[in-house]
Amino acid sequence: MPPKKSKNLSPRIKIIQKLYNALMNPGTTIDYPKNQYKKFIKDVVSGTLERSDLIEENINIHLTNDINLVKTDKLLKIILFAGVFELMFKHNTPKKVIINEYLLASEYFLEKIQIGYLNAILDKIANVLRK
Repeated sequence: MPPKKSKNLSPRIKIIQKLYNALMNPGTTIDYPKNQYKKFIKDVVSGTLERSDLIEENINIHLTNDINLVKTDKLLKIILFAGVFELMFKHNTPKKVIINEYLLASEYFLEKIQIGYLNAILDKIANVLRK
């Protein structure tokens, strides 16, 4: 299956790409080309970067037996952080939508087994953060 044209990419895919780029190239300016989801993408990317300590703290508190962030694959960690950011701060979006969107987006970046793991982790933390 050929990759989709970038115009059609889900905003979550763009978010993952921007976060990955920001972490791999510290100090570079993140550009946000014109896109119908530009504000949303910018909010989630900058919010995830600005609040990564708080996100990590929440993950460590609620998922202490489920994940070791030090040993976790970078891409999986980026997707997890973005998902947790949305669960914590984007209250207008239902948790099922957030989880589903990140699982769909993760198909571009992760193996099936990692996607299953991501699903379990996001589901577990969503139930704690969004009672």
